Amino acid sequence: MSSIKILIADDHQIVLDGLKMVLGSHEDFEVVGEASNGIEVLDFLVKNRADIVVLDINMPEMDGIKCAKKIKATYPKIKVIILTMYAQKSFVEEIVKIGIDGCLLKNNTGKELSEAITRVHSGMSYYDQIQTFNKDDKNQKELPLSEREIEIIRKLADGLTSSQISNTLFISEHTVKTHRKNILKKLDLHSSSELIQYALNKGII
Repeated sequence: MSSIKILIADDHQIVLDGLKMVLGSHEDFEVVGEASNGIEVLDFLVKNRADIVVLDINMPEMDGIKCAKKIKATYPKIKVIILTMYAQKSFVEEIVKIGIDGCLLKNNTGKELSEAITRVHSGMSYYDQIQTFNKDDKNQKELPLSEREIEIIRKLADGLTSSQISNTLFISEHTVKTHRKNILKKLDLHSSSELIQYALNKGII
């Protein structure tokens, strides 16, 4: 199997060196380039191939959010993972709207980044650290949802399909689909993206 080609972007060389060291130790990864801002990322992608771009959210000239928007518009097959130092829900809400494939805090860029890259490359999303953006679980206790429904919402946020959820929870695919319909009806929502946004606001994920 060919290696996963990764472009990394951060405006601090020490961070880039750290990312290269972490990713370089993984036999299935190949760091094909590095950049210090979003403009350099886009210039690189014009002439070079990358499967995944790992972006710092705060960079000069063009930040990670603006760069991610342009990548998704121009190269929809390229996966994007955002790194951030800040546990602010507004960042995550923007990331979900754009359709970014993963997000994690910079202090979790060891084994967790490798896991995120592997999962994102396989077609799933990686938002495992979103729960750290809202530590108050008071809203969750007041939700009109069962524990099973909350469990399914979290699996959906991880990018799993109904079939994958059924295998993970050892229930039928039909049961998963029924739960999804009931959840949307209960919350008066109309799509999975609206459901994920709702879950973010309520601190479910």
